[in-house]
Amino acid sequence: MTILFLFMLAAAVAWKVYQLTKAPRDGALRSVTLCLACAALSYPVAMPGGATGVDTVAGHGAAKLVQNVLLLGTVYFLMCFYLYSSADQGTSRRRARREAVLVLGIAAVLVVSATTVPHEVFAGSFASADMTITQLAAFYGVAGLYLTYSLGAAGIWTVRYARLSPRPHSTGLWITAIGLLIMATACAVRAVFVATRWQGGAVPKGLMSVVAMLLVLSILLFVLGVSYSGARSRLSALRVWRQHRRGYRRLEPLWVLLSDRFPETVLAFRPTVFEARGVRGVHRLYHRRVIECRDGLVRISPLMGSLSADELVSMEATVLAGRLRSAAAADVHGPGEAQPVIPLAVPKIDSAGADAAHLFALADALRAA
Repeated sequence: MTILFLFMLAAAVAWKVYQLTKAPRDGALRSVTLCLACAALSYPVAMPGGATGVDTVAGHGAAKLVQNVLLLGTVYFLMCFYLYSSADQGTSRRRARREAVLVLGIAAVLVVSATTVPHEVFAGSFASADMTITQLAAFYGVAGLYLTYSLGAAGIWTVRYARLSPRPHSTGLWITAIGLLIMATACAVRAVFVATRWQGGAVPKGLMSVVAMLLVLSILLFVLGVSYSGARSRLSALRVWRQHRRGYRRLEPLWVLLSDRFPETVLAFRPTVFEARGVRGVHRLYHRRVIECRDGLVRISPLMGSLSADELVSMEATVLAGRLRSAAAADVHGPGEAQPVIPLAVPKIDSAGADAAHLFALADALRAA
């Protein structure tokens, strides 16, 4: 599961980098790309194997320092995304620079705190660290305060966008805002824990476990909120893709009958295997088949005999399917060729869905026969 998550994160970074090459001056896109890049780099450092490797090369505690600095970068670029999305480029750039001064100052405090104490001090986790050591308390406390500030600001901005956005985008934004605000609250509580332990007080382990679980929950909510709109749109697109794929196959009897009789109505297109199975390829094939069936019905309508247009319009699909078979077998140069074109299987409602439904009914009748 960990490897899968890391792979998905790397894929997201690669996709954003590709998008950034198309729009290198897009500040919001650049911020999202750098935010994901910092998160992707910090994740393997936080893993036991990665932390051990970094500590072996750079000294004990280096992995924790690198991880926290990358975490600062993640939330800073998340804030920059909102800055670039809420104002013009010049104003956003000035605000981002001011925030950069702050985050660089926080990072400097972390570096100084980590390098002025023995490496073995960083051996434990947050729960087991000796917070009576001022440098260690500053390391965790200052980082926690900055995370509270940046995540809280991002959460408030997300609430504003959620109020202005329609569904389903607002739903994802509300979930994201809740995740960010819970995350900020958990970071603030941890900062209080640091101050309490720095003064020599004790914090119950159960309470620290609850806050840790709250952090995990907030991260899950944040990921769910960020993914909600995209996942929902992908599911909707998948449903349309399945409908078009089934519709393409469902129209085959009607299309075969008409294209055999009038091969010139078939558009010159030979899709590759990838195009035939891909999302756009399936949509393209389906719409082409609908158009070719309509063209074939126009070409075959003069061969339907002496029936009037009203009779053909009101005719049941099974009866019309039989008439189509007879007309397709008729002589091309017969007297029916001189008759005018008559609309066949025309829906009463002018919509693509109603039009396709009539074609499906004809194709089903042909298949049943």
